[in-house]
Amino acid sequence: MVDNNALWKPVITKKPHAKVPLEESLVTVETEDGFVQYKHPYETEIIEAKYPNRVYEQAEPIPWQPVETTEATFVDTYEGVLDMLKDLKKAKEIAVDLEHHDFRTYVGLTSLMQISTREKDWIVDTLKPWRGQLEVLNEVFADPSIVKVFHGAFMDMVWLQRDLGLYVNGLFDTGMACEVLHYPQKSLAFLLKKFVNFDADKKYQLADWRVRPLSEEMLYYARSDTHYLLYIYDKMRNELVMKSDRGNPGSDYIEAALQKSKTLSLSRYGGETFNPKTGKGSKGWYNTLLKHPMPFSGQQFAVYRAIWAWRDEVARREDESTPFVLPNGIIGDIAKHMPPDAKALHALIPNHAFLAKRNVTEIWKRYQEARERGVNEPRLLDFFKSELPKVAAKPLAEVASEDAVDAALEPVQLAQSQLFGGMPLSSAWEAVSSAANGLGEYVMLPWQKFVQDAKTVEVSAQEDVAMEGGIETEAEAAAAAAAAAVQPEAPEPEEEFTLKTGTKRKAPVEDASDGSDESDSDEGSIDIVLERPESEKKSGKKGKLSASERKAKVASKRADKITRYTEELEKAQAEVERLTKERASATQLEEAQGIAAEKQEKLERYRSALDNRKTRAERKKAKKAEKVKKETEKEVKEAAKKAKKAAKKAAKEAKKAEEEAAATDSSDNDEEEETFDYSKATSVLHANRTGNRGKAHVKPTFDPYSKTGNDPLKGARKAVPPRGERSATFKK
Repeated sequence: MVDNNALWKPVITKKPHAKVPLEESLVTVETEDGFVQYKHPYETEIIEAKYPNRVYEQAEPIPWQPVETTEATFVDTYEGVLDMLKDLKKAKEIAVDLEHHDFRTYVGLTSLMQISTREKDWIVDTLKPWRGQLEVLNEVFADPSIVKVFHGAFMDMVWLQRDLGLYVNGLFDTGMACEVLHYPQKSLAFLLKKFVNFDADKKYQLADWRVRPLSEEMLYYARSDTHYLLYIYDKMRNELVMKSDRGNPGSDYIEAALQKSKTLSLSRYGGETFNPKTGKGSKGWYNTLLKHPMPFSGQQFAVYRAIWAWRDEVARREDESTPFVLPNGIIGDIAKHMPPDAKALHALIPNHAFLAKRNVTEIWKRYQEARERGVNEPRLLDFFKSELPKVAAKPLAEVASEDAVDAALEPVQLAQSQLFGGMPLSSAWEAVSSAANGLGEYVMLPWQKFVQDAKTVEVSAQEDVAMEGGIETEAEAAAAAAAAAVQPEAPEPEEEFTLKTGTKRKAPVEDASDGSDESDSDEGSIDIVLERPESEKKSGKKGKLSASERKAKVASKRADKITRYTEELEKAQAEVERLTKERASATQLEEAQGIAAEKQEKLERYRSALDNRKTRAERKKAKKAEKVKKETEKEVKEAAKKAKKAAKKAAKEAKKAEEEAAATDSSDNDEEEETFDYSKATSVLHANRTGNRGKAHVKPTFDPYSKTGNDPLKGARKAVPPRGERSATFKK
């Protein structure tokens, strides 16, 4: 029988690549939960270790060996382990994965270990009697110069320490890299599909890996977990390095992934601990109820703890997994329903939990004791409240310093909005703004904070060709924004103005050849002109630049923009040439070529837009010519239509005249119509009494078989649908 209550000591007798001797490393410490555990034997070495420089550099990914032409080596002898170790020492990176079984054992069992290099794959049988000698692999696993690639290595670190005495220094976890790169999924199956286009078969994910011999399908599944992992490591490392800014800790993604992996390698196995009073420990109920709390009363909470403790005792004694003895959900159901007798308790236990059903009498006894004891015990909510840490009162000096810091961090409120200027945001505020200043703290709405935040200065540069005549250059806009941020702009004094109705756009204009790029409005629209007093009008025609000055200004801005776009294109092309000479990675080169193509397309599109633009006079002239053309075509169509209609009318009148002439001729030649003799006519009023009398009409006898006599026999119609179902009438 396995003793699962003793203090677990690391199963390691030698310590390769050590900076601290093994004897000094095997010391005990007390955890936060009050349990005594041994320290991590390689804690100092892992903390002080540095990853090789090649991890921080981009390199061309090395493709995997074809699965069809290579085979994995099944290692089931200790001599085979030593031969594998010789090849592993020559590698710069290795990929490792484990297959574990924990359904019918209390502690769990590492059943298989897969290891891959760039050239070979091994599948190690860890159920052999010499499994305790596998700690010889620490010569590679503890070597920081050899990168060990895992995926989701949290439990792998624990299993390696517990069963094989192996410790990993130089870990790269692709699961942590997924987290840093914000991938939508973090599973190994996702990475295999993304980078290798390999569909992992989840059929053997929960298989019993203790069976021997292993089938070909199980061996293929185990091999695929590490066979492609080094190629995935190359792709993810290159992406991390490419996106990293090594000088900025906030965006140094490769370092973040390595530090997360290093923290993961410091995980240690401390035994299967459980404190029945506090519920803490790896086998305790504390974390379960903390994640899934229930409204337990004092009695229900006491019953829950008592049955959990009984299950842990039986599982340790029988060396069975706790879910196999009694699932967590069933313990919660028993505490929730509080069965009144042993028969009701027996009904709540599922059939597969035969250990619990067989010992229902013992469970009922503990249930009764806990129910009586729980009358005076706290509820679950009260228990968690008592576990909260006590917050000590802070000294007054510390509180005062914190208040000062908080006051310094408060947002600054400008006297004038950067968006609305001096205009009041509401007519209701205009009259009471002065009075509201003395009401104490001013609470701003979210949109007001967004508008009046002093730290938010956004400068937008419009590059639309049609609006170039009135837009500042980027340098001028940036300078103006910086000046506005340093010193608020003084409010403009109120000025008198006259509201006049402007002339129609169709009216003649003196400067008809205006070369500005302003777009025309619809014909017939009326402008509203705000006219200043004559004394305040600026010099020049309407305070505007002349036509030649506007043309020169627009041409200058367009030339500057073409020059800027050309310089950006030349820089991008120079970067492509530099990367090509330095033989950079394909990813970097593709990205630089894409940027250069975008710059070139931007320049060509702008030049094309300039070539296609016309002056205002040319546009008006073309528009007028097109209008005249349309009117002419319309007049021609109307004239043709009128002529066609007149010809049709004349033909109709001629035909009518011919018909009238022919009718006149025929009436002259016809004989005079014979006069009708009423004396010889048949009576209409008494028609049935005179000549129309005859035999009465006899209706034919109805024959129901007259229409079906010659038809073949037909079957009975479909029966009425039972239980009120829909008939064929409503069938879709």
